[in-house]
Amino acid sequence: MLIIIHSETNRHTIAQNLGRSEYSYYFVLKEYRPVLERLGRVIEVTDPAREVDALYLECLGRGEPCVFLSFSPPHRTPVHLACPTLPVFAWEFSTIPNEPFAGEPRNDWRTVLAACGAAITHSSYTVDAVRQAMDPGYPIVAVPAPVWDRFAERGAQLSREPLAGAVQLKIKGLVADSRRLALDAFGPVHLRRGKGIDFAAPVAEQTLTLDGVVYTSVFNPGDGRKNWEDMLSAFCVTFRDTEDATLVLKLTHHDAEEALGDILHHLYKNQPYRCRIVLIYGYLADADYERLVQATRYVVNTSYGEGQCLPLMEFMSCGKPAVAPRTTAMIDYLDAGNGFLVESTDELTSWPHDPRKAFRTLRYVTNWASVCAAYRASYEVAKHDPERYAQMSAQAVSSLQAFCSQAVAEQRLRLFLAQVTERRAAPAAEAAGT
Repeated sequence: MLIIIHSETNRHTIAQNLGRSEYSYYFVLKEYRPVLERLGRVIEVTDPAREVDALYLECLGRGEPCVFLSFSPPHRTPVHLACPTLPVFAWEFSTIPNEPFAGEPRNDWRTVLAACGAAITHSSYTVDAVRQAMDPGYPIVAVPAPVWDRFAERGAQLSREPLAGAVQLKIKGLVADSRRLALDAFGPVHLRRGKGIDFAAPVAEQTLTLDGVVYTSVFNPGDGRKNWEDMLSAFCVTFRDTEDATLVLKLTHHDAEEALGDILHHLYKNQPYRCRIVLIYGYLADADYERLVQATRYVVNTSYGEGQCLPLMEFMSCGKPAVAPRTTAMIDYLDAGNGFLVESTDELTSWPHDPRKAFRTLRYVTNWASVCAAYRASYEVAKHDPERYAQMSAQAVSSLQAFCSQAVAEQRLRLFLAQVTERRAAPAAEAAGT
C-alpha cells in the first residue's frame, strides 16, 4: 500500500507558522509517520493538487492500494481528487460544523465527510460528534498521535535520575521570571509594550534554575481555547504565600511580544504573590526539554476543550500526573487515578473558523474554585504523600500507553485502512466485471 501524507505546515514552514491556525497538524503527522511506515510505503507531498493523483494513477496501474491522508480539518481537505482521501483531524466541540457559511461549501463538514466516505480523528468524543451529524455507522476511527513510546522511554530514563534539589535548563530565547521581574515598577500598559523585557534583543542562551513543586503547561497563548487566564490567576491566589510553588508556562508562538505581552499584564494584575511564575519563550533542546519534564511534578491544563492535547499526553507518558478537566478528548485518558480533576460546565460558543460567531456548539468552562482546590490537593500530595504520588505517576504512564502507544495506533490504523481500501475496491471490481 502507498500512503500519501500532507500537512499545510511542514518542516520548512513550521518556524514561522508556530501559533498560527492549524500549525499543530504538522506535529501529529510527524508522530503518525513511523506507524504508517509499518503499514506501507509513505510519501509526503507538498502540493496535493499536483502530486496526489499522479501517484495514485501509478498505483492503479500496478494494482497497488493507495490512500491520501490529509492532516487538516475537513474544511481544508481536498474533495475532488481521484485518490481516496481521508481527513485526519482534531476537534473539541460538541457538534461539528453542519451548515455552509462564508461562501465555502466545505464549511459544512458533512459535505466533505460524505465525499471522503471515511475519516480519522483522535478521540472517542470526536467520533461521537461526527456520527451524530452523519450516521451511527459512519466509518471513522479514533487514533491519537502515538507519542507514548518516545516519552515513556524518556520518563524511564529520568526516573533513574532521582530529582535532587534544583534543575538547570539552558534556554535560547526569552525568560520572564517573577522572582526577577520588578512588576511594581510597571503598569499593565508598560508591560504590554515590553518595557523591562527587550523583545527585540538578539536571542541569547540563558540558564534557568527550577526547584520546589513545579507545575508546567505548554501551549500557544494566542489560542483562545487554552484559558490560561484561569490557570494563572488560580495559581497566584492558591499559592499567594507559598514560595516553593512554581508555575512554568512554555509558550509556543511565532511572535515573542504577542506571546508574552498579555501574560505579563496578568502577572501584574494578580499581585501580590510569593509563588513563582516563569514564562519561557524560545527553543529548548531535547536534553533541556527532558530536564523540564524531570523538574515538573504536575502538568496543567485548564482549556475549554481539547482535540487531544499533545503536551498533556507527553508529560503524562513521562509519568507526570495532571491537573486538568476531564472533558472532550481528555475523557479517554484522564481520571482520578492519574490526575487531580477540575470541574467544568458547558456553555454556548461558536465554531472557531465561523466568522459569524454564531452560537452552534458547546465548550467547557473550568470552575475557578475547583482549579484552586486541585492545586491545593496536588501540592499536599507532592509534599507529604510520596506513595500516592508514585501511584499516580505509574497510572499516568499505563493510561497513556493504552491511549496513545504506537502499538495501539498501528492496530487501529491497519484494520481501518484495510476496511477503507476494501470498501473502495469492491465497487471498482464490480464495475470491471471481476
